[in-house]
Amino acid sequence: MPLDVPPPEDKDSVPPGGGGGDRIIDEPIAEALSRRYLAYALSVITDRALPDVRDGLKPVQRRVLYAMREMRLNPDAAARKCAKVVGEVMGGYHPHGDQSIYDTLVRMAQQFAQRYPQVDGQGNFGNIDGDNAAAMRYTEAKLTVAATLLLDGIEEDAVDFKPTYDGSDDEPVVLPAGFPNLLANGSTGIAVGMATSIPPHNAGELIDACLLLLDRPDASTEALMAHVQGPDFPTGGVIVEPQASLLGTYETGRGGVRVRARWSKEDLGKGTYQIVVTEIPYQVKKAELIEGLAELIDGKKAPLLGDVRDESAEDVRIVLEPKSRNVEPEVLMESLFRLSALETRFSVNLNVLDARGTPGVMGLKQALMAFLDHRREVLVRRARHRLGKIEARLHILDGLMIAYLNLDEVIRIVRYEEKPKETLIETFALTEIQADAILNTRLRQLARLEEMEIRREHAELAEERDGIVAMLASDKAQWKLVATGLKDVKAQLADLNVRRSTFAEAPAIDADAAIEAMIVREPITVILSERGWIRAAKGRVDDPSELKFKEGDKLQFLVPAETTDKLLIFASDGRFFTLACNNLPGARGHGEPLRLMIDLDDKVGLVDVFPHKPGMKRVLASKQGYGFILPEEEAIAFRRAGKQVLNAGDPAKKGEGAAVCLPLNAAGSAHADHLAVIGDNGKLLVFPVDELPEMPRGKGVKLQAYREGGLKDAAAFNAVDGMTTVDASGRTRTWPEWRDWLGKRAGAGKLAPKGFPATKRFRPR
Repeated sequence: MPLDVPPPEDKDSVPPGGGGGDRIIDEPIAEALSRRYLAYALSVITDRALPDVRDGLKPVQRRVLYAMREMRLNPDAAARKCAKVVGEVMGGYHPHGDQSIYDTLVRMAQQFAQRYPQVDGQGNFGNIDGDNAAAMRYTEAKLTVAATLLLDGIEEDAVDFKPTYDGSDDEPVVLPAGFPNLLANGSTGIAVGMATSIPPHNAGELIDACLLLLDRPDASTEALMAHVQGPDFPTGGVIVEPQASLLGTYETGRGGVRVRARWSKEDLGKGTYQIVVTEIPYQVKKAELIEGLAELIDGKKAPLLGDVRDESAEDVRIVLEPKSRNVEPEVLMESLFRLSALETRFSVNLNVLDARGTPGVMGLKQALMAFLDHRREVLVRRARHRLGKIEARLHILDGLMIAYLNLDEVIRIVRYEEKPKETLIETFALTEIQADAILNTRLRQLARLEEMEIRREHAELAEERDGIVAMLASDKAQWKLVATGLKDVKAQLADLNVRRSTFAEAPAIDADAAIEAMIVREPITVILSERGWIRAAKGRVDDPSELKFKEGDKLQFLVPAETTDKLLIFASDGRFFTLACNNLPGARGHGEPLRLMIDLDDKVGLVDVFPHKPGMKRVLASKQGYGFILPEEEAIAFRRAGKQVLNAGDPAKKGEGAAVCLPLNAAGSAHADHLAVIGDNGKLLVFPVDELPEMPRGKGVKLQAYREGGLKDAAAFNAVDGMTTVDASGRTRTWPEWRDWLGKRAGAGKLAPKGFPATKRFRPR
């Protein structure tokens, strides 16, 4: 049977999504992606990552607290399984993964993570070592006093509500927040294109600062810091950030806070001692901290530390043993603060959502003022809600008064009339609410219904109503009640308001000098092969030919040094790397790959390796013919990535990269006052060293001009001693006529004299 195929409809006549088929939208992909990504970004910023400045909570935290309140998990109630709480939150308010909800609940219960925990957890909720909490089916939870302060008044129309994700219920947009939770508990989060990082503070100090703002709205941030000196971390510690730096952080909302472990010295007798750490920095996992200290010992990076032990029970107790009784405890700790997580820097970025949901960075004063504005709004809304309740009750009392004064007639109407409600309304000019109240009154209550009792209640409510009306008409009265409420909250949190973090100045101790003093000064020889294997042999190597290397490898650098030296490595990309000679691998084997110690690309070669000498200056130059004088102190940097000093271009490209690194004032010789440079074209130029600038980093100035090629080599010498060269066979030749090549810097020069080494180098490499 043939099928009747209808004619195609005009695409404009098909409704969107209609016809049972898919709708194809033709639009530029850039616009489509941009619009969708913007919607995603806004969703992450407003509904996931950033806290609200008013209650300091993210949506998932707010939903957990509200759901637990609806479950009546108050502090005096019995705890319920966390799985039940997570299920209620996920099913009613937060349609995301159960694990993310449980992780939030766990963090809100951890006393080492929250300054004022909002969840009272029972069971294994993790520990400061970094161990995870038990599964939600094993743990139980209920609200804390701090959580009830955040929720106080929510049933009195204190805040706005919005529909839940499926529209079946309502959830609060923000909590009433009885104390400044944003700063009290802090917050961290990463959104799209922005992040937040807020340290915890002491709620008592924050409330004192709020009271100061209520008394002096024009108070400066510096005045507020008389009460809020700095963060108060739940794990304690010692804050060593200068007050000037903290002031800048609180004024701008951006900065950082250095916090150290708290330690003390325990004498063991006979001149020995040990260090006991009782508090560690915030968000540092104790197990990882101890593991890091042990790695420092194994890697010989902490020469003053002999051993580390974890003797913690309920409280933190980390024991550090010095390597020698002669080590000062302050010096030992200063060295460990620099090398380990015993000192951390907590980044501060007070990026929050304001009352309109707009993200922005606030300072301390702005955040506290936003909280106070919120508390005032909560106070006004609760007052208006109470006023409505009072008006309704007064209305009923007025009706009851009429009923009392006409009790016999009311009884007759109720007993004999067919429609007593309508008759009461008509007879006594009552409202439906008053009539219902009279009809709902039992006879035995009428027996106790006395005029004086009704008048007393009516007078009390009328007085309360007049007070609320007067308060709503007076800004001063409103702020006064806000202050009273904050004082009450401070009293309720008194046990938790004892400061845990203290303040101190970091002592000015030269830990490097102390560490060097502990190192035995011995001569060594640093051996570096062409393939990048490095080792250190004790003493001096007189015959390099006896050195053994891996197959296909050979010697590149042989550097006499001492164990107390800092080894400087100059790479062809213009970076300097620094290694401590006492930490170099021994010479029993082939050593270790240099690229495991520093971040050096395979395409980057090495120009020179030498021990640092204080006061030494060097000439750095690139193959393009640019250079300058560098004080060696500017090259030191104990970082894997090294320190970029010479802008030499890409060494992988022809004619680019570093070419020269030579000393100007070598020990045992006169200070060099002239520089000789020779190019790939064989032309030689000599000019005074004074024409070169001294710089800590950069490209430098042009040394010699080239039509083709670039810089090949350079040599520094003293005019009195004259210029010398060394050929491949080791013979030294002096050039008394060097002045014939004397010229101005950046000149082209002249062809090198006859007899100049064919390699176009002053000395063999």
